[in-house]
Amino acid sequence: MQARVRTIREQFDREVAGIGDTAALAAARVRFLGRKEGLLTLLLRDLRDLSGAERAAAGREVNALKDHVEFGLAAAAERLAQAPAAATLTPLEASLPGRLVHPGPLHPLSQVRDDIEEIFLEMGFTLEHGPEVETDRYNFAALNIGEHHPARDSQDTFYLENGLLLRTHTSPVQVRAMERRRPPIAMVAIGKVFRRDAFDATHSPVFHQVEGLVVDEGITFAHLKGTLEHFCRRVFEREVTLRLRPSFFPFVEPGAEYDISCIFCSGAGCSRCKGSGWIELGGTGMVHPAVFEQVGYDPARVSGFAFGLGIERIAMLKHGIDDIRLFYENDLRFLGQSFA
Repeated sequence: MQARVRTIREQFDREVAGIGDTAALAAARVRFLGRKEGLLTLLLRDLRDLSGAERAAAGREVNALKDHVEFGLAAAAERLAQAPAAATLTPLEASLPGRLVHPGPLHPLSQVRDDIEEIFLEMGFTLEHGPEVETDRYNFAALNIGEHHPARDSQDTFYLENGLLLRTHTSPVQVRAMERRRPPIAMVAIGKVFRRDAFDATHSPVFHQVEGLVVDEGITFAHLKGTLEHFCRRVFEREVTLRLRPSFFPFVEPGAEYDISCIFCSGAGCSRCKGSGWIELGGTGMVHPAVFEQVGYDPARVSGFAFGLGIERIAMLKHGIDDIRLFYENDLRFLGQSFA
């Protein structure tokens, strides 16, 4: 019985390899699996003449052969089904020019974000991340923003359930970083922030912000000014003059707003800078002692500075874009431009 099984398997393997049309496939199916005179059918009939032990062993071999034949016939049928489609394919002509592929460029905000990250990484800063859904403590209280501060109003902040809110700035990341680490710290956090602003040429309810923080012993306002000057010259790829103007932010003391000499008129005065020769970039200052106390730092031993700026603001200045809505409207005429 074993010899017959082996002979039929070899015969089937030879024949199935040469099947070239459906007629040959049907003939092979009848020859091996036909109900009356199929080779496997005859084997199964002959099992009746064997003893019990021999019948069980031979039955396993015949069943294995049947599975092999059925699998081979199915594979041949699939091969024949695919043959007409393959025959209609146009042969590849390697000498013909290929189709031109137009890869999509990086979004201008992504390009500017990459530039900003690279500049700060070269300066020795680390990148920190935090959640976009925040608690009142991290977004307000730990940053010395009092209960009655206007920033807490529902007119300015998106409040969620269970006391949560969408962060209004990336400053909560600095609190989380200070809770997790001990000085020295030099970090930047980059991400989305959310405010209840009208969607117009200069405002968006969703935008991107960069938050910087440096904390160590002996950090002074001079370190702050030098850091911002270096960053502004690198990001705008030209010499600019930095100006600091006194201002108030609850989480810094003293606080300031920082401007750069107009990159369009070199400070001479133009429509872009409204004739002043200066362009406002963001807010900065020395970290308030109350913020250090919130994270367990000793304000008598360490000092630090923080600053913030908007990625959209930088991108609009670098590329001469006068409407923030262009970044979010998915206009391919805008996105297909090169902003390198």
